Amino acid sequence: MGTFDAFRRNVYSQNGEDGVIAEIFRRLGMGSSWTCDVGAWDGRYGSNCYALVKRGWPSLMIEADERRIEYLERFARRTGGLIRPMQARVDHRGGPQSLDALVERARLPGPIELLSIDIDSYDYHVWRSYSGRPAVVVIEIDSSTLPGERYVHCGEGRLTSFTAMLELGRSKGYTLVCHTGNMIFVPDEHVGRLGLPAQELENPESLFITEWLNPTRMQTWSRKIRFMTPQRAWVKCVNLVHGTGPGGGGLSSGTG
Repeated sequence: MGTFDAFRRNVYSQNGEDGVIAEIFRRLGMGSSWTCDVGAWDGRYGSNCYALVKRGWPSLMIEADERRIEYLERFARRTGGLIRPMQARVDHRGGPQSLDALVERARLPGPIELLSIDIDSYDYHVWRSYSGRPAVVVIEIDSSTLPGERYVHCGEGRLTSFTAMLELGRSKGYTLVCHTGNMIFVPDEHVGRLGLPAQELENPESLFITEWLNPTRMQTWSRKIRFMTPQRAWVKCVNLVHGTGPGGGGLSSGTG
């Protein structure tokens, strides 16, 4: 457990990321900036960016699935230009479909300060290849494995492990500040402004939460109920009707 666990709170996110992200930006003293959601689904359900969109932050939302992007584009038109949808399958190997290339193609008027990667596959590789330096990175991992095992997703099977992603973050000059099931990183040069105890910085493995380790059905439902919000419930119902996201029969976002 770490400092930011006390701030875990959902509006649209899945496991309390909205509250953690808001508190990090508050401590960093940063206002409205561009966010980027890779694997945006419908733009709302489980989103780590949409709560900020509701506060006036613009977002580049990248989604590969044709059915979901159609819904996302319609929804984006109701946001007054705050959401910029892009249909693309990010190529983790680089080239014209790399995240760098897609961001350049979007011609955003400012830098991306929150990057959320949730594509259920090559998350590690997409971040590794990205040259931007957001103030906050939220990235999905396999949280069912204890720290210590190094495993990088290779096309089949489970996602990248906690330790492998931690090492990638360190190699890019990032410090882990929270684990929610996703890992949340901040650039080393900004960490001093967060007021974190030395123990957390020196032993990031202590941030690992164990609620994902072989949970019982009751524990799984307890976590879902804990982080369910009226906003998430409403969007889930919409997805059931339109088939555009979780509960609606859509396919997961991926990379090339």
